[in-house]
Amino acid sequence: MVRRNDQRRAALVDAAIEVLARDGARGLTFRAVDTEAGVPAGTASNYFTSRHDLLTQAGARVYERLQPDEATIARQLAAGRDRETYAGLMRELVGRIASFRTGYLALLELRLEATRRPELREVLTERVRADVEANIAYHKASGLPGDATDVKLLYLALNWLIVEQLTLPDVFTAAERERLVTAAVERIVTMERPASTSDLGLSDRLENR
Repeated sequence: MVRRNDQRRAALVDAAIEVLARDGARGLTFRAVDTEAGVPAGTASNYFTSRHDLLTQAGARVYERLQPDEATIARQLAAGRDRETYAGLMRELVGRIASFRTGYLALLELRLEATRRPELREVLTERVRADVEANIAYHKASGLPGDATDVKLLYLALNWLIVEQLTLPDVFTAAERERLVTAAVERIVTMERPASTSDLGLSDRLENR
């Protein structure tokens, strides 16, 4: 029974994602979710305590579905550790995220709704920050070139490229988008960074005077 309830809840959250992407946050109602999921009226209200609960669970579900599978992770870990490989991984990442079009559009709707709902903004801020930190930790463990700042810059650049692809797909061709991803990696990620003044020893500072 518990497993069936979990499956029903997941199906309802997936339906909520589709409603968000199609009708926006204002169109997300328990009735709309019931209709999208093809279940009797009143089902969603039995699984979620409030509309806020439904919104936050929809956001969490999108991130869950965007995670790479074990085969993808294994292939990434077995790949090289140069910028060319890094660019390939980023192109694959952009493709995977963009392929879940309704999920990403639902996240955009949630972000807009968060500007009007402080409690939702708090939840999304924590979730996005955790996702960025997880990406940084994965990057450090992978041995790929670049540092945490590079990861954050790529996060910002590639997210907007995905927004462009999903909302105004004719601005750039598919080939242009691939070249832009490669260029972003090549221009943002450096193989080695020069030491800052604070990293230099006393003798180094004296020699540079």
